[in-house]
Amino acid sequence: MNIALWLHRAGSSDPDRPALARGKRVVRRYGALAERTARLAGALRDRLRIAPGDRVAIIAKNCVEYVETLYAIWHAGAAAVPINAKLHASELAYILEHAGARACFASSGVDADIAGQAPASLEHLIAIGSDAYGALQSAEPIAIVPRAGDDLAWLFYTSGTTGRPKGAMLTHRVLSVASHAYLSEVDVVAPGDPILHAAPMSHGSGLYIMPHVARLGVNVVPESGGFEAEEIFSLFAAWPRTSMFAAPTMIKRLTESAADCDPRNIRTIVWGGAPMYFEDARKALDRFGPRLAQIYGQGESPMTITTLSREDIAASDHPHWRERLGSVGRPYACLEVTVAGADGAPLPAGEAGEILCRGDVVMAGYWQNPQASAEALAGGWLHTGDIGAFDTEGYLTLKDRSKDLIISGGSNVYPREVEEVLLRHEKVREVSVIGRRDPEWGEVVIAYVVGEATADELDALCLSAIARFKRPKHYVFLDALPKNNYGKVLKTALRQMDARSPR
Repeated sequence: MNIALWLHRAGSSDPDRPALARGKRVVRRYGALAERTARLAGALRDRLRIAPGDRVAIIAKNCVEYVETLYAIWHAGAAAVPINAKLHASELAYILEHAGARACFASSGVDADIAGQAPASLEHLIAIGSDAYGALQSAEPIAIVPRAGDDLAWLFYTSGTTGRPKGAMLTHRVLSVASHAYLSEVDVVAPGDPILHAAPMSHGSGLYIMPHVARLGVNVVPESGGFEAEEIFSLFAAWPRTSMFAAPTMIKRLTESAADCDPRNIRTIVWGGAPMYFEDARKALDRFGPRLAQIYGQGESPMTITTLSREDIAASDHPHWRERLGSVGRPYACLEVTVAGADGAPLPAGEAGEILCRGDVVMAGYWQNPQASAEALAGGWLHTGDIGAFDTEGYLTLKDRSKDLIISGGSNVYPREVEEVLLRHEKVREVSVIGRRDPEWGEVVIAYVVGEATADELDALCLSAIARFKRPKHYVFLDALPKNNYGKVLKTALRQMDARSPR
């Protein structure tokens, strides 16, 4: 089934219901949005000669046109390649070439960056909002091109923090199942309910466009196109029952903001993309109340591996509340999740191993990379590369990425465990722990810290809370930690920085 059918049905049944908003203003209703999407799909087919299965890229800042362009690509039977507009021109060019994109819709200004390094395979480059983009709306509307569940819908390129990004192939079935999982286990959406897109629509936030279209919700884009705490709070007030997807760093900024916010206007704030430290989650809960939910997933199983519900997060009187708040919750009903040892055999509760999952929400493989696909999907399971452990009640706690594990003197040290302790200090704002090669111990623990705490204070804190061998050998103080465009701390950059630093 072509997922574009959801918008077509909404346009037929509820043409006057608000569909898209820019800031506080409705700019598209479902009837007009469905009509514009059908015309743009007609232009893709008849003017740009885009055939079913062709890849069409979107490299744009958050905007209302993102939604109609995304759905037009699907309507025409093509596959969308949403790409983060904050990437360097050379990175954009690599993804465009690797995906074999024949056309690209880009934000004004971004199109000029692309044009200078566009690959030969790119035949059409259209600036969103330009006269050329507007002219495409004069095309004759076409019927939705039928697609099978296994047909490619979205090429989801990984963030590429190590090496070249890979394109996870997300099919129409994957997007459909992920959307149903969101609606049934994360966030109940009623007709008219808004979602605020402050995080990139090319990744996490964009994956929640579909469930809101399915339920006749309103996709709201901030006037700024991004994340500004005061604007977010004003939009919560303008759009009661708003949900929002956010990285933990964004929620921390909202929690610490002095701007006024009535949390009763918030339906759900969903966090994902990285673990949230316990203290940050507790403070957010104190400010916003029982309106927080967590998801754990990755591009290869988009936003959908486990979820920690609003009820679990808010249940501070539960005897295991602290442990649950430090977990990523329980598996979604639509897939199996296991923790496996090096031999691939499932491990009992309490033992850490690699997290594996399988189900209809898992990618079909990596685009034009059979070797990586075979490795990632070995044995019929998606090998996430994350280390975790289940407790006896079925809650999964992430330890770290397998590549981030520190082995010091033959003992395993999970950086997140050390980070959680260091963040208890009131003068520590951010911290990231890495391993440094050492001739005697194999690796030693190094903590990069943002804040005013002293090394002696942090040492005493660690010695009071964790085993001595887990205590950082050195503390390095920075003004800020290096992060990628999604707010994730770049441990790879820290390791490179550490390797260059004088001993």
